[in-house]
Amino acid sequence: MSKTVPQVPAGAPISSEQADLLNKLLPNLNPEQLLWIEGFISGLRIGQGGAVVAAAPAPSIPAKPELTVLYGSESGNAEALADQTAKAAESAGFKSTVLNMADVTPAKLKGLKNLLVLVSTWGEGDPPENATDFHEAFMADGAPKLDGLHFSVLGLGDTSYEHFCKMGQDFDTRLESLGATRIFDRQDCDVDYDDDYAAWSKGALSALKKANVSVAEAPEAQAAPAVAAPAVKYSRKNPFPAQLKERVLLNGRGSAKETIHLEFDLEGSGLDYEVGDALAVIPHNAEDVVEDILKTTQLDAETPVSLKDGDFTLRDALTKKLDVTGISLPVLNRYYEISKDKKLDALLDPANKSKLQEYLYGRELIDVLHDFPAESISADALVSIMRKLPPRLYSIASSIKAHPEEVHLTVGVVRYDSHGRKRKGVCSTYLAERIGVGEKAEVFVTPNKNFKLPADPSTPVIMVGPGTGIAPFRAFIEERKAVAAPGKNWLIFGDQHYLTDFLYQTEWQSYLKDGLLSKLDVAFSRDQADKVYVQDRIRENAKEMFAWLEEGACFYVCGDASRMATDVDNALHEIVAEQGGMGEEAASEYIKKMKAEKRYLRDVY
Repeated sequence: MSKTVPQVPAGAPISSEQADLLNKLLPNLNPEQLLWIEGFISGLRIGQGGAVVAAAPAPSIPAKPELTVLYGSESGNAEALADQTAKAAESAGFKSTVLNMADVTPAKLKGLKNLLVLVSTWGEGDPPENATDFHEAFMADGAPKLDGLHFSVLGLGDTSYEHFCKMGQDFDTRLESLGATRIFDRQDCDVDYDDDYAAWSKGALSALKKANVSVAEAPEAQAAPAVAAPAVKYSRKNPFPAQLKERVLLNGRGSAKETIHLEFDLEGSGLDYEVGDALAVIPHNAEDVVEDILKTTQLDAETPVSLKDGDFTLRDALTKKLDVTGISLPVLNRYYEISKDKKLDALLDPANKSKLQEYLYGRELIDVLHDFPAESISADALVSIMRKLPPRLYSIASSIKAHPEEVHLTVGVVRYDSHGRKRKGVCSTYLAERIGVGEKAEVFVTPNKNFKLPADPSTPVIMVGPGTGIAPFRAFIEERKAVAAPGKNWLIFGDQHYLTDFLYQTEWQSYLKDGLLSKLDVAFSRDQADKVYVQDRIRENAKEMFAWLEEGACFYVCGDASRMATDVDNALHEIVAEQGGMGEEAASEYIKKMKAEKRYLRDVY
């Protein structure tokens, strides 16, 4: 391509002699020299004829104010929303940094000017696993003063639990008590959080922009040339209809348990996952449960009702869109406004909190409709008391490297009797009996960055997974095999009976024979007079286990949070103290260090 020679255009307000001089000079100047001359002339113009002879400085661009987005996440939702918030903040003119509560101390917040906190509440009002230490330190007397800090908090929770969004409330109150200024009101989100999050994010960022007058507006996006529409992206807001390829009962005849293995087809979805992640399934409610509600309320199943995401018949809304079993304080309060039942009014009295909790345990919405009948209730009123049917998350039991375009689950089917009624787990029985092989279920992947294999494949791993807690470890071992990881692998598995409840038995024994599984210990609690659990196997192998830990092994636990995870944690502390010759405090510090190094990881529920 020929080089364009700069020329003074005809009609320029200069003499022909001056134009000739410029035409001789300009072609011989490099870009740096041209830039200098441009600045020099600007200086002359500003100085009105020569008073300023240096090049005028380029217009200054205001520095972006810094914003810290801090999160505490159990299942990955708060983490995903934190990343989303940071991107929105960048577009709004902030320089944003995302921090995990597991990786910082409260001292890190001192001196900050802008902070957004997103935190989930786990179990009965507890912090997420990755936020336990930060929460303890932040609530302690030694937490730093935070004068001059602007903040807002988003809490994630589940209204079916008594202490709904307690962590969000804790952080909100504590930040204010430490001298920080609430720039936008806290938002507490239920499991259907999309709209509430969007409103909070927009409001909080707008308030922060007003408080930071130097925020530079993001440049307007240039019109992009027309391109072909991108492929559909499947996500939480747009779940993928995955075909069920296979369902296998894992328990033997005579077992008291019903555990199923499921394989879903992801072909064409574009969905990817890593071992340790979870698959969310959006279930449908059981037909008999829906019929019972329709019969009790005497409502016509074909009555049209309007929900946030569209218009449906009452039957379809109850079957596919709404949580028709769960009850909580908000549900009872909404129902009371319809029924005005005096007994329910008494139960909702704050003075009767213990009686309310007793009533809630083991009961469902159908019990409320029977126990506190309304004289009349419309279809719209009925659906107004219910929340959206939440997805259920299951630890993925496969490696995509071993099963391309597939995802596997290990699901314990829930069935029990309570208060004179037969109950069933909404999603577990949906997967067990209401979806046939060849039919489709709506799914999406939920990442879990806090439950991953070590980056170094030579690192030994110890996996403790009783019952369905075995699921992610089946994925782990498949992944380690697929990448030829040289690190040792030790599995500790427990259930009720060896003959009927040894989940994936032939797979584990094959891995053990091949040497991929270095060590396998099992605890079948009901096969002898004295019950034996996984924590007992940990204690029995104390010397070898501590040796693995000293080699740098990662210790994983998956399964029941209410007892097993605590019992395993206690056993781990005991063997570290005993084998390491440490006192209780030193053993606790040893395990705290393991957590900080991401060598002690839990996925408990």
